[in-house]
Amino acid sequence: MKNGLIPSVTIAGISHHGSDIAELEAFRFPDEAALLADAQGRFKGALLLQTCNRIEFLVEGDACMAEAFLREQGRDGFRTLEGEDALRHLLRLSAGIDSMVVGEDQILGQLKTALALARENETCSPLVERCITKAAHVGVEVRRRTNINKGAVSIGSAAVELAEDLLGSLTGRHILVVGGGEMGTLVTQALAAKDLTAIYVTNRTFARAEELADLVGGKAVRLDELFRYAALADVIISCTAAPHPIIRYDEVCDAMRDRVWPLDEGRKPLVVIDIAQPRDVEEAVGDIDGVYLFTIDDLRTVSENNMNSRKEEAREAYAFLDTELTQFVTLLNRAGASDLLAHLHSWAEMIRCRERDKAAARLGSSGAPAEDILDDLSRVLVKKLLNDVTFSVRRCAESGDLESAQALVHAVTAGDNECFRKDD
Repeated sequence: MKNGLIPSVTIAGISHHGSDIAELEAFRFPDEAALLADAQGRFKGALLLQTCNRIEFLVEGDACMAEAFLREQGRDGFRTLEGEDALRHLLRLSAGIDSMVVGEDQILGQLKTALALARENETCSPLVERCITKAAHVGVEVRRRTNINKGAVSIGSAAVELAEDLLGSLTGRHILVVGGGEMGTLVTQALAAKDLTAIYVTNRTFARAEELADLVGGKAVRLDELFRYAALADVIISCTAAPHPIIRYDEVCDAMRDRVWPLDEGRKPLVVIDIAQPRDVEEAVGDIDGVYLFTIDDLRTVSENNMNSRKEEAREAYAFLDTELTQFVTLLNRAGASDLLAHLHSWAEMIRCRERDKAAARLGSSGAPAEDILDDLSRVLVKKLLNDVTFSVRRCAESGDLESAQALVHAVTAGDNECFRKDD
């Protein structure tokens, strides 16, 4: 049996599945609040999710409206999902199955942040709220039921794994982490498990760098000393939220000149892993002799290995999500019906109050028997309440659609809503 979806839900956007880092950067919306402000008059509800690996625009509206809106914003090359397909994608997203690093937990916080932004900008309709709340609940539950998030499950830990693969081992290495936010925390925590000689942590706010360094026994570095410590590091992992590159070609060139040690035959190589979005490192840095630059695009191998190791957990997760999708559709259908019923009851109450007041006026002035007035009142109420249904039944019958006419009468007289359900 296929569920029919009453509300119109659409998700349009791009992700790491079909887009590289340059395309993600070009698609990204630098001013999220401005986008939601533009969407406010176009959709009943709208939400924007932007992470390192995806930009997703969720709206209460149809696919054509969402596509037209994004094209007006200068965006193209996106894929669009509507109705049940959009809800299925949202559940897989929250479960971490659609992530580059399968099972990663950060998506749950990112969904909640996107919801908070929609609330703040008054684009969080009841439907959008229900969608994200349900998705977050399912995301938590799928992790409780399976081991989908067991082990290294973040872009940060994947970056550390990539560094280890590139160097063979991180034992005795010096690592510089640039950024003290959520991603910087994940990177630093992953590094703490390695037998490093030193972890340096720098951040725009020095107090945050100190706090993070203390957690892992590292050294906090002021941001203006970044390139001094770059000369000492074997690996730089950068993950700030800066809107522009902070590791630039000229400064890295200068730092590389300081990396020739007395007993070395040449410059000591430097591995730079940029997992920020937008990028922290100028692309030209990869052209410097002795510098090996890697970006999120280079984590795809780690992602594939990660998925292979979680195939059984993913199968369990998919089965659970299929069950939850059915419940999700039912939840939204029920909510949609509640809105319709609220309108119906308001309409009926308006008629009741109007006719009650007319009857009360007659009781006080006409001198007619109360029984006659009450009888007239009941007749008028029945006539007015059934007027539209009567018209619809006659219209169905006149067009030869007796089945629909019978269904309408049966729904009113028996309250049986089974006739509105359609089997495949």
